Amino acid sequence: MLLVTSNVSDSNSLRRKRVTTKTTRVALKDYTDAFFGDGKSLTQEKRKELVLKYSPLIKYVAGRLAMRLPPNISPDDLISSGVIGLMDAIEKFDPSKKIRFKTYAEFRIRGAILDELRSLDWIPRSIRKKTTELEKAYQCLEKELNRPAEDKEVAEALGLSMEKFHKLLDKTKSITFLDIETVRRRMPDNNENDLFDLIADDSEINPFALFNKTEIKEILIKAIIALPEKEKIVISLYYYEDLTMREIGEIMGYTESRISQVHTRAMLRLRARLASVAEEING
Repeated sequence: MLLVTSNVSDSNSLRRKRVTTKTTRVALKDYTDAFFGDGKSLTQEKRKELVLKYSPLIKYVAGRLAMRLPPNISPDDLISSGVIGLMDAIEKFDPSKKIRFKTYAEFRIRGAILDELRSLDWIPRSIRKKTTELEKAYQCLEKELNRPAEDKEVAEALGLSMEKFHKLLDKTKSITFLDIETVRRRMPDNNENDLFDLIADDSEINPFALFNKTEIKEILIKAIIALPEKEKIVISLYYYEDLTMREIGEIMGYTESRISQVHTRAMLRLRARLASVAEEING
């Protein structure tokens, strides 16, 4: 796991506050042994039963992704795609690979939903362009300064006021999320699509395609460690504790909008770091 830690005092404080915050994680039983333990193919009735048992997982995954997407994306469409992903998981699951079905199902559900998002072409080209500009600004400044660039420095580099800079972060938040869980759970199947495809700009070389999963993990570990403290905390709570932006805001004492901006900055820094490494490889 790509574990992100903060200093002791911050960690203890966050844990105390966490007690009063309800998470949205689905407490779902794993049915690997019950349905696949005998090594026999599932009957149609068993398949339907398994779909019903894992329907909460579909709603959970779809809901998590929907929170980071524009309002014009229908959650119902995501759920429908998730059902297709779950059925695909039931069809292709191989218990001999020693993978729990719940983990495999979540991977397939997420992949099916992301396929649907790609087909919708939901990211306007203008937003892709703005994201690329932001990413390059972070990349250049942090290479020059040899430290994380501050908001004011990035805003000045882009010729923006702080107000316009924060509005730009809000506009680009949908494309800048990097699901670290996907890195951790990535299956050894070269034909699988994952979230790296979604965040990459189709008009440019995809830096993620240049690395294998081990290299990506190592690069991300170093990049996450180098993040400013607040950004590390947000990444940890969002991706490892499965808290929403609103819940993280309650814990850290910020608005949901502010937490979203912190998350976006962290994602831009991680994208910029991967792009820098890709450039070094390309010479």
